[in-house]
Amino acid sequence: MQKFQLLLIIFLFSILVKAQVSSSYVISFENAVHHEASIQATFTDLQSDKVVFRMARSSPGRYAIHEFAKNVYNVKVTDSQGKVLETTRPNPYVWNVSGHDGTIHVRYTLFANHGDGTYAQVDETHAHLNMPATFMYVPELSENEMQVTFKVREDLNWKVATQLKHLEGTTYHAKNLQYFMDSPTEIANYSTRSFQVQDQTITLVLHDDAASEADINTYFNYIKKVVLQQKAVFGELPTYDYGEYTFLACYMPNANGDGMEHRNSTYVVSTRSLANGGIDQNIGTVSHEFFHCWNVERIRPKTLEPFNFEEANMSGELWFAEGFTSYYDDLTLCRAGVISQAKYITGLTGTFNYVWDSPGRNYFNPIEMSYQAPFVDAAKSVDETNRENTFISYYSYGSMLGLALDLSLREKNLNLDDYMKLVWHTYGKTQTYYTIDKLNQTLNEYAGKDFGNRFFNNYIYNSEMPDFKQLFKTVGVLLSQDTTKVAFGAFVRHGKIMSNPKNNSTAYKAGLQKGDKLLKIGNTELTEDTNLKDLLNTYKVNDKVEVVFERFGKTKTTKLTLLADTSYTISLVEADKKPLDKKLKANRENWLGKK
Repeated sequence: MQKFQLLLIIFLFSILVKAQVSSSYVISFENAVHHEASIQATFTDLQSDKVVFRMARSSPGRYAIHEFAKNVYNVKVTDSQGKVLETTRPNPYVWNVSGHDGTIHVRYTLFANHGDGTYAQVDETHAHLNMPATFMYVPELSENEMQVTFKVREDLNWKVATQLKHLEGTTYHAKNLQYFMDSPTEIANYSTRSFQVQDQTITLVLHDDAASEADINTYFNYIKKVVLQQKAVFGELPTYDYGEYTFLACYMPNANGDGMEHRNSTYVVSTRSLANGGIDQNIGTVSHEFFHCWNVERIRPKTLEPFNFEEANMSGELWFAEGFTSYYDDLTLCRAGVISQAKYITGLTGTFNYVWDSPGRNYFNPIEMSYQAPFVDAAKSVDETNRENTFISYYSYGSMLGLALDLSLREKNLNLDDYMKLVWHTYGKTQTYYTIDKLNQTLNEYAGKDFGNRFFNNYIYNSEMPDFKQLFKTVGVLLSQDTTKVAFGAFVRHGKIMSNPKNNSTAYKAGLQKGDKLLKIGNTELTEDTNLKDLLNTYKVNDKVEVVFERFGKTKTTKLTLLADTSYTISLVEADKKPLDKKLKANRENWLGKK
């Protein structure tokens, strides 16, 4: 009797769910070999005489415009009785239809061959689906429930992996458009691993045809360590909507490198198999994206909520949302023992020099750098820009600010972990969207008004540089320069200048520009194998050297005044054979040690 009652309840629930669904899809992959998917969409409960259906132009986790509609064709629309309905196109992203009976069926073909976190890819290895790049939607139904059935290729042993709620078979459910669009799906012959934390499941779904069972086990052990160390930062995992968080890992030669966070899952994508260096090289992306399940997905800036699928989403908080997350990705690997403390410290050098030696700080503060995201976040343009001189990635900028804040707090016997916990409890757990001012107030609450305001006024609202030399000293780290070396100030490959010269650098002051071909420096004729850095360092700082170059097919000359290399080296004091006292050792261990 109890069994019958249970079955009845399940049946009635399924009927109820179906009755509430206003947008339903069936997607199939018969022509996967040619990267096509066939999609049938049914939209019901339509109240408007003229119905608008469309493709998205932006995707959760991205901030730029992406023209997904360009890969949609063979669009056919009928009503519930099969009557063909005429459509109009007011713009490239939208279809209008009228004369319906409250229901429309839309059939179309999608071409998909870019396997990353933003787009979609269909071939005979997998169906790799980011929802905004795949499915049309009706804006008037955005608050209604949705359902999708994936007609998998059984001949290819495909299975479905997604954060969508499973109904039955290969049919899945989303409570609204926001959740549906935030739910990437990997359909492939994949492997899985999982473990339990706080009565929730952490799952690795791995599509990697070259990986051995031993490779997968080693990698999953790294993932477990990352999860537990990041949990320690916040004191707990988030509550996942269906009790599970899924890493959708696709490490295939036909994929594109990427990582994209979502509420209860992430796409982590690379061409590197675990069998070919991917264990060590891919784990950094895993670390970054998992931290997002707190910071971005639940600790969420007000500027990104609700997410707008029709235009670029601009936020001034990305230095915190993406940048502080970037600070924690390698820090987590160090705390987890995946990389050594020495490797972590020396690994800071490239990002540090990129940020603090950049002319971009003269143009924009971290908030304004965040505003640039719609132009740089996988955005494409054909015209030249001057980003070498005007832009610093908010990932890198924010990462260095996170480092500075952490070390500054530790001087007060505080730390960034506990500040992040406070932010989590104030905004994340309560789903209260934050602003920059709110972050400032929270830091004031945690570390004192003078400290908090000084940090935000100097480094967030302005572009000043923290005293890293002093901060590094507190944890036994050296920050040094060798100003006897010279710097050219532009990237050169095979004698050709490949980047805009950095403002006020040697190359800039000599009037050189991107595209110039260097032919001769002093008495040395350049070949494609010439090491420009070594050649320039045969001279001294402030030496004047004639350079011959080619521009627009003409040979020209100018004079280089060789300027000093202002880049820094970051290293442990022990590497310089200097003693590390007990206090500094303890400070460093509190910072980098296992939690």
